[in-house]
Amino acid sequence: MSVRTAGPEGKHTTGQNALTAVFVGISLLWILPILIVVMNSMKTNTAINMDAFALPNGETYVGFSNYVNGMTFGNYPFYSSALYSVFITLASTALILVCTSMAAWYISRVGDLFSKIVYYLCVFSMVVPFQMVMYTLANTSRMLHLDTPWTIPVVYLGFGAGLAVFMFAGFVKSIPLSMEEAASIDGCGPLRTFFSVVFPMMKPTLISVGVLEIMWVWNDYLLPYLVLDQNKYKTIPIHIQYLQGSYGHVDLGATMALITLSLVPILLFYVLCQKHIIAGITAGAVKG
Repeated sequence: MSVRTAGPEGKHTTGQNALTAVFVGISLLWILPILIVVMNSMKTNTAINMDAFALPNGETYVGFSNYVNGMTFGNYPFYSSALYSVFITLASTALILVCTSMAAWYISRVGDLFSKIVYYLCVFSMVVPFQMVMYTLANTSRMLHLDTPWTIPVVYLGFGAGLAVFMFAGFVKSIPLSMEEAASIDGCGPLRTFFSVVFPMMKPTLISVGVLEIMWVWNDYLLPYLVLDQNKYKTIPIHIQYLQGSYGHVDLGATMALITLSLVPILLFYVLCQKHIIAGITAGAVKG
């Protein structure tokens, strides 16, 4: 009768199980705040103030009335805020993807002093805190008439260009130059070469950057608050901030309900696209 001893494989499996348990616990801690928000969106304001961590019961449960109150609060309709948020997010992301991918392609292929300066300026912009430039940015945006939902994507382009150019430039270096030379021999100009050959090959990084930019723009509060005219335009984060009554009273139930509504689309989008984030980042790290 043979006795099976614990070898290196058994130790490795035990270590994997331990790491899995640790990461499951960390995941639950990250999910807990979301569950608390959803739970409180169906409770009365008094119950939320008394115990925000308690489960709804027969006395505190109000169903979806908080959602109705939040969407009908005040004179500014919630659907307008949702439409502005959707447009700003999609337009800003599309503008960032197209412009920064072209800029990264130029920087990587030309490689002269000017392109290097532009590249390092984009990288430097990633470490500049928004608070350092927010007041100057707000005044400049008003002077240039960029304070509307139709023009604010240009402002987002400036702030989102740093990370996007950095990731795209790393990926372009991994694309064989011979493919672009073959397209040039076939008669393709620079624009046609980019959109017909290079741009489709950027799909992993395009999806990765797109996910990150959509999550940033959709949840952003400070930039629209400083730039947009609050009497005419509100995004969802700004709309939630305005759920206040007289004497500073806040409808916590309605606030939780609208936060839940704002989380649903971005969470679904992230769950569907999360596998592309790592793929896009690693694809851009093939060559330095």
